[in-house]
Amino acid sequence: MDVTGLSGGPAHRRLRLLELVAQHQWVPIAGYGFYVALLTAGYYYNLTFVQLGLVDLGTNRLGMPGRDVSLVMALLAVVALTVSVAAGVVMDRRGWSRDLRLKLRLLTVVTAVQLILTVVAPQLGTPAGFTAWVVVCAATIGVGMPVTFSFMADLIPIRDRGFAAAVPAGLAFFVASLYPQQWRIEEFSAVMAIAMTPAVVVLAALAFRPSRLVDRLARQQTRLGPGRFTRPPALTASTAAFALAVAALFAVFFIDSLGFLRIIDTPAYISTSWQSPDIGVRLFIAVAHVVGAAIAGVLYTTFDWRWLLVWVYGLFGFTHLLYMFDLATAADAAPPLLLPGMYVLAVAFYTTLNFALWPDLSTHDTIGTRCAVGVGVAGWLASFLSTSLALASDAAGVTLLTHLRYVDALALLLLLVTPLLLFAGRVRTLARQEAP
Repeated sequence: MDVTGLSGGPAHRRLRLLELVAQHQWVPIAGYGFYVALLTAGYYYNLTFVQLGLVDLGTNRLGMPGRDVSLVMALLAVVALTVSVAAGVVMDRRGWSRDLRLKLRLLTVVTAVQLILTVVAPQLGTPAGFTAWVVVCAATIGVGMPVTFSFMADLIPIRDRGFAAAVPAGLAFFVASLYPQQWRIEEFSAVMAIAMTPAVVVLAALAFRPSRLVDRLARQQTRLGPGRFTRPPALTASTAAFALAVAALFAVFFIDSLGFLRIIDTPAYISTSWQSPDIGVRLFIAVAHVVGAAIAGVLYTTFDWRWLLVWVYGLFGFTHLLYMFDLATAADAAPPLLLPGMYVLAVAFYTTLNFALWPDLSTHDTIGTRCAVGVGVAGWLASFLSTSLALASDAAGVTLLTHLRYVDALALLLLLVTPLLLFAGRVRTLARQEAP
């Protein structure tokens, strides 16, 4: 196995952040902290308020049928993807991907609009109003995706990108596992409004007022270099490699949401895990998220991202087998903590990979488009299409055991196919090297 991770050089195990702290270089440290905080907050917002809160709003508050809610969630995914790709292409073609201050201004506007939407959401009273709200929210998310992920090229050294992705993945899930306990739109809205209000003020001050900090952070971009998986002399990852990454991560997100939405809709599982009244249980799940993200960050830094996919597919396949076995044999016994523990390990692995990979497959001139396509297709489109399918499956009366059989079959198929594809690619590479 290639321990360089196909990075164009040896894998660095010592974090650049530690060197910055030892050298008292507070400006790049501030940029580092800004990026980690931004990604943590953004992912918590999408994980809780958008993915869980909107389902509660549509089904419980507005009384919409499951099929109608699934269609609205699919609409959210399609609009977010479309706007994201358009925004990413415009950013690259106009050079905005290199303009740190302009991206801060875009981020400020997006966050301000999302704050208004967050406050308004619990007041929605009709399916038509809900659908219109979703379209506007999806548009802001679409703009925010390439803007947010492109900050990694401005602020995070290449060797630290696994760590800088692992911290937000672990922290966002840690907080989401502990608070709020009740997954209702009112609680999500209150939490996010309190957090986003000061964030808008800080972002506006950085983006629209003269700032030596922003100017100095903008100048460090050229020193950070292109993405880890780019190649000289063109300094770009091939279109085929990028397409493979998109397809592989799409499958991961699809498997996760397809299984998770049905699992959390089962009282026996949700009341003894993510929404358990026992704080010790939820703390266990929260810590497992952090541990999984930390392991994924180390593996991402050390090995090629394709091998991390093998781990993810294997974890999901094994986890769904555990749930199926429990459904078939446990009767009325309380589900063991091993079930959610294994599940969160798999989620932490692929979330870390998703955060780090797209900037590392890009240059400063392609990062907007590639982050938009990568996060939009592999993240949003896969998650919400599978969310729609899971809701439709539930509405059609498909049992959880039958549903998980299909999900697990897909995970195990990918687990078997991925190593074969990696082996075939390696054989093809060696054959080309040996050809005269």
